[in-house]
Amino acid sequence: MADLAGSRHALPYVLNLSLVFTELPLLDRAEAARAAGFTAVEYWWPFETPEPDAAEVDAFVASVERAGVAVTGLNFFPGDMAGGDRGLVTWPGREDEFARGIASAIDLGERLGCRRFNALYGNRIDGADPAAQDKLGLSNLALASDAAARIGAEIVLEPLSGAEKYPLKTADDVLKVLDELGRDNVKLLADLYHLAVNGDDLDTVTTVHTGRIGHVQIADAPGRHQPGTGTLDIEGYLEKLQTAGYRGQVGVEYKPDGPSADSLSWLPFERRGLA
Repeated sequence: MADLAGSRHALPYVLNLSLVFTELPLLDRAEAARAAGFTAVEYWWPFETPEPDAAEVDAFVASVERAGVAVTGLNFFPGDMAGGDRGLVTWPGREDEFARGIASAIDLGERLGCRRFNALYGNRIDGADPAAQDKLGLSNLALASDAAARIGAEIVLEPLSGAEKYPLKTADDVLKVLDELGRDNVKLLADLYHLAVNGDDLDTVTTVHTGRIGHVQIADAPGRHQPGTGTLDIEGYLEKLQTAGYRGQVGVEYKPDGPSADSLSWLPFERRGLA
């Protein structure tokens, strides 16, 4: 396992509880993260619908508050992830569902103090014109940007691997969308695992595009497990990011190879909390 005790970077880590500690019920994961030393966590969308009922939301908020952790990132409702959906931003006919999901996420973020939201772009849809999908994407991202701005939050957009119909594969793919959109509070989510698997140039991402990165996530490649299980120089890229001026957080977003608590042995306990 990689030992980061002597790391030269000081970027703070946050634990993604939609991939780590999934052997526990959702409402028990924040306390498990806190027991493991983390003071901040992030989630994908933690509900099955874009508009969960009030009792469900209250129970989720209570679980976070009981644990005493900060929530620093949430995804917008992405559709049926298990069924292959990867977001609604560019999905024709689901505009109202996307808008309702935004409203729910912003309300939840306001309650929790979360000020970063991940908007998965969405797959190419059979029979739909890709150019029309991209045009819809700009409209929906502008809507999300406006909603986030009302609470001083930002949106991040990420390339994905393992999803053939998802059109954003590299950092440049995302940056082209951001250039067309022209919103200061919509930025790149640089997931080093996805970018590496897709063959992107991580040296460029971590040294040239740093100013446009809103968040970073890590997992080793191949396998998408914890650092030390693959060959990706995660520590080296984090050092490059910090040297280039990145001062944000690092989302620990991997599929544990073994029990979640044991999978965290690569990161010294004293380095798991926000500074």
